Amino acid sequence: MTEKDENHRYLEDVDDLKEVAPSNTREVNLGQMLEVDATPKEERRVLWKLDLLLIPLMGICYMMQYMDKLAMSQASMLNLRQDLNLQGSQFSWASAIFYFGFLVWSWPSSYLIVRLPLGKYVSVSVFIWGGFLMCHAAAKNFGGLMATRFFLGVGEAAIAPGFALVTGMFYKREEQPSRQAGWYLGNCVANIIGGVVAYGIGTIDSSTVTNWQLLFLILGAITSGIGIVLFIILPDSPATAIFLTKRERGIAVQRTLTNKTGVLDTGSFKWDQAWKALINPQTWLLILYNFCVNLCNGGITTFSAIIINGFGFSELRSLLLQMPMGGAQVVFLLLAVAVSSYIPHTRILMMMINCAASMVGMILIWKLPDSNLAGRMVGVSIGAVFGTNVPLSLSLISSNVAGFTKRSVVSALIFVAYCVGNITGIKAAMCGLILGIFFLILLIAYYVFENRRRDRAYGLPSEVAESEELADELSNRTDTEMPSFRYVC
Repeated sequence: MTEKDENHRYLEDVDDLKEVAPSNTREVNLGQMLEVDATPKEERRVLWKLDLLLIPLMGICYMMQYMDKLAMSQASMLNLRQDLNLQGSQFSWASAIFYFGFLVWSWPSSYLIVRLPLGKYVSVSVFIWGGFLMCHAAAKNFGGLMATRFFLGVGEAAIAPGFALVTGMFYKREEQPSRQAGWYLGNCVANIIGGVVAYGIGTIDSSTVTNWQLLFLILGAITSGIGIVLFIILPDSPATAIFLTKRERGIAVQRTLTNKTGVLDTGSFKWDQAWKALINPQTWLLILYNFCVNLCNGGITTFSAIIINGFGFSELRSLLLQMPMGGAQVVFLLLAVAVSSYIPHTRILMMMINCAASMVGMILIWKLPDSNLAGRMVGVSIGAVFGTNVPLSLSLISSNVAGFTKRSVVSALIFVAYCVGNITGIKAAMCGLILGIFFLILLIAYYVFENRRRDRAYGLPSEVAESEELADELSNRTDTEMPSFRYVC
């Protein structure tokens, strides 16, 4: 079968397809979209438009999300703890409560993200999260800071899962690792420029507001502005993208039909799919992996400036010295994406390599003497590269979990594990990274076993009739229900 045949499927009776498609799919004139006969040049133009608009937009938004997380650590270098009279472990609790808010809202968000228009729900969440960030400037004591941190976590709960679902809607399985990494690159950029921004704000001489209040107000206002832009541009599905022509929307829908993961299945929450997500082995292996590796993320993210300050650097210089962390993440992210994009079945392998590199960084922080500042700074920088596994982990979900409800539930559970891991202390980092690699090994073993079992039971995927394969995509069935579905490692 040629690439053109693979990408552009047609059935003589489109009405048959409408019967197996979700109701909201029929509302966007599925028949006309399936009958679009796109040329390779037209398909490349659609892909170019998606890359030019969607990826930078989501990347900038995700950059702000991470800068907002770093803001708490940076504000501590700008006298937040002294001004709010935080005692003992109160700063740690105020930092951790963010993840509790994220955790509490993750499950309701997985329901709403299916029931409501995806693009609009994510955009409103971004706008609200920016507002909650600005509210930090109004905190007068520990209680006020705890409240704003909790609701900031609520506001951010929909962002990363929502962007992962958008990527799965618009891109083929083989395209997803690089595109997930494309918007996640904003996270790395935030590490590089976040310290510079905080340093600049820290040098502002103001008699009306403190520097840490300015930090929250400026970052929050920018974030809410981005939320307004997202509301206008971010589509709910390929069939409603305002930056594509009617014909290009049809091409965008056709491009991802071979994913068999559902691109137009939004509108109703399938409780049977939620149950299938809970009993699927890959769900729990991904949950255990994300929990384990994030045992050290809270310390690296929330306390990075404090850790560097503890090495003997001044408060403002500690903000600038966060930049190497972002540089290391960019290098490892680009390397992992390049390898996984051009060498098949290497996504999980690259995730294991990144975890091993972070272990080396943690060992340097742990074992090097206090006098070896350069070595310990290298350890801090490399210790954060496990975070570059996030886009690869999300690409596994968007490629290997079929059924929109099931995919949203799995994404929510992954970020629940992420939050719980962040709430725990940094002392468990080494064990967490080792266990993370162990669960990745189990995950790849499960994928290989399941693919071979299906090959024996149902034959190779290439033997499946085109009409049956396309019907699978439009049926809103899960990956465990489709004999032609194969997992990507």
